[in-house]
Amino acid sequence: MIEPVTQSLQNVLIVVADALSDFIYIYPVFAAYVWMTGALYYYFKWERKELKSASLPQFESYPLVSIVIPCYNEADHIHEVIQHLNNLNYPNYEIIAVNDGSKDNTSEILLALMETHDKLRVVDFVINQGKATGLNMAAIVAKGDYLICIDGDSILEPDAILWMMRHFIQNPRVGAVTGKPKVRNRSTILGKLQTGEFSAIIGLIKRAQSIYGKIFAVSGVVTAFRKSAVHDVGYWSTDMITEDIDICWRLQIRHWDIKFEPHALCWILMPETLSGLWKQRLRWAQGGMEVLLRYPQIFHYKEQRRMWPIYFEYLISILWAFSVVLVLLFWFVSLAANFPLGFSNTSVYGVMLGLTFMLQFFISFYISSRYEKGLYTYYFWLVWYPIAYWIIIAATSVVGAIKAIRRKKGEHAVWESPDRGV
Repeated sequence: MIEPVTQSLQNVLIVVADALSDFIYIYPVFAAYVWMTGALYYYFKWERKELKSASLPQFESYPLVSIVIPCYNEADHIHEVIQHLNNLNYPNYEIIAVNDGSKDNTSEILLALMETHDKLRVVDFVINQGKATGLNMAAIVAKGDYLICIDGDSILEPDAILWMMRHFIQNPRVGAVTGKPKVRNRSTILGKLQTGEFSAIIGLIKRAQSIYGKIFAVSGVVTAFRKSAVHDVGYWSTDMITEDIDICWRLQIRHWDIKFEPHALCWILMPETLSGLWKQRLRWAQGGMEVLLRYPQIFHYKEQRRMWPIYFEYLISILWAFSVVLVLLFWFVSLAANFPLGFSNTSVYGVMLGLTFMLQFFISFYISSRYEKGLYTYYFWLVWYPIAYWIIIAATSVVGAIKAIRRKKGEHAVWESPDRGV
């Protein structure tokens, strides 16, 4: 039985808990309006005009593009992925599949496919070397000056290459173009929530960051790179948990531009179990924290000032996650010690947060429905998003930050087969 808490300590805990509670509610509301404002400006400034024209990009010449697919235990999906890649609306490309020491029969499937698909070449590692090593090897053997990296379960839309290549051709300072992932497995509540998340949260953030400064992370499942830019920054880091976030930062630190291309659609499989979702978000959280720990030197240089906002934004999101955990801890302590903590503004903040999220989802679906019909059918499922995801995101952010701090510098990063959903 916990001893009664003194009145002075109660008062301190109430003040701290109320302050943290205010921050927990106010930060996501403020961030949501920042993202919505930037995304709407992006849409009405550029995106709507392109949608109205309804014409595909055309070039005087079509440079060779190398599509890179790192594979680890992808036997269930790789045949379908290769089949779709053979029907892209681009006249000059090759496919490089890297089998990274898979434990299933991915290697055998790829070698058999190579016999019937002229565009396909296979790099076969006997031992798992990590995704970054596979990407580096593919970049070395690639014949094209442009690399499009997708995952082993990703279905690339036929016109995606055209939309991404236009940025490279129009601007020689563009080092990478990140596309737009779309969730294709939606049979469970988690699948439906992630459908809304990728449209409402990730899509809005990418658009807003394109307006305000720099992009925090490219989408590892669909990003195109200028090979000379990748060479300039020393290729992918083999000691970072999320090599896609890391190379995004290194390119921008070296003053390469990164563009978001919403027309470059790629259909992906996402976790539909809590354990799979936990592992995925924990990896993302740890990778984001590793970037913060590796690149604080950006504050030493004035020319890196456009990187400062995304650094601070992610740092604040980590502090938000720790605040959520602390408030939950205070709440359990108050119950055990039998004294009320208050949380006087919770009901008002709850209404404000709910309305803000529904507005955010409505705006994002309004934009995304130009590319995909039927999104509004998932709208009312998203009422569960703040409740279901806040706990997971907060917990993985805290655990991921601790893991990133404790991780040995230079430790080689390998990967595991992710949860591909139902």
